[in-house]
Amino acid sequence: MATYTSPWMDDELDVFRRSVRQFVRTEFLPNDARWRGQHHVDRDAWSKAGAMGLLLADVPDTWGGGGGTFAHECVVAEELWGAGVSSFGHSIQSIVAHYILAYGTDAQKRAWLPKMATGEIVAALAMTEPGAGSDVQGLRTTAIREGDSYVLNGSKTFITNGYHADLVAVAARTNPTAPGAKGLSMVMVETRGLAGYRVGRTLEKLGQHGQDTCELFFDQVRVPVANLLGPEEGRGFAQMMTQLPYERLYVAVGAVAGLERAIALATQHAKDRKLFGGRLLDLQHARFTLAECATEARIARVFLDDCIIRMIKGALDAVTASMAKYWITDRHFEIADRCLQVFGGYGYVPEYEIARNWADSRVQRIYAGANEIMKELVARSL
Repeated sequence: MATYTSPWMDDELDVFRRSVRQFVRTEFLPNDARWRGQHHVDRDAWSKAGAMGLLLADVPDTWGGGGGTFAHECVVAEELWGAGVSSFGHSIQSIVAHYILAYGTDAQKRAWLPKMATGEIVAALAMTEPGAGSDVQGLRTTAIREGDSYVLNGSKTFITNGYHADLVAVAARTNPTAPGAKGLSMVMVETRGLAGYRVGRTLEKLGQHGQDTCELFFDQVRVPVANLLGPEEGRGFAQMMTQLPYERLYVAVGAVAGLERAIALATQHAKDRKLFGGRLLDLQHARFTLAECATEARIARVFLDDCIIRMIKGALDAVTASMAKYWITDRHFEIADRCLQVFGGYGYVPEYEIARNWADSRVQRIYAGANEIMKELVARSL
């Protein structure tokens, strides 16, 4: 593919990228097949990533982070997807950190962010419930205040990092009688040795098999009132809506890296595959398929780069983030599907990375808000 360099890249980021790439290929890639088999990464993967500086790269060093920008987070995401490693829940760690950074007290930031940066604390974000996903106003988990504690009851599902999670940002109803979103709050749950807290089964999924996606259960779980995020109850919905553009752009970053990887895999296969007395790439249909995919990939990359620059400047709006999330994840799945076809029967075998890329891409159109919801958000702005 023709050389293209994102305008947000610079020499310092290039050095960081080389370090991240070397780490991912030496520490993560050799273990990824085993992680997929056991449905979670090894716990020490978090401490190794923390020591390498992969965690909380865009959190100020005042709070133990890397002191970089969103561009540093993009580099990490791109190198993970570029290596075909979807097992490591790095993005959720960063997303939860930004909730704490934006709404936490200084005491909360001191308690959690430095340990999240080293990997001592693994974080999860618990919004989705068996009966409520994209419609967060339908959440039913409660956190009722009793003295100096909140008592949590309910369950969450599809929770990334749930298996290892030491700290869970839980969206719960602190006022069950308030209509819609008005009674929602974000409560931070420290899980180690916590009575009434239980991690359910690790879910068997179509793709992203190494991600420890779990069910979480809260049965009379008592959490200090000091673990509320924000100055008062009832701010949860507004907090989620404010932070979702960060999460959705993060998904788009992984999707672009993933679709670029799919094209690279298919192109190499087309060059190597011999048939009809020549190479697969010599057939016009294969060439045109890859040419079309490469063109769409460039369009997606340029759009993403514009969003990244806006995010770094603090100017990315929710509508543009929704556009990027839905359109780029749709392109990833469609391009991965076309690239899988280039492999023929081999593309249907999970031993081949292209099959895993295709399967891993599918959920991107669902999590962080289903793409149908993204279109609704865009439509409301018209």
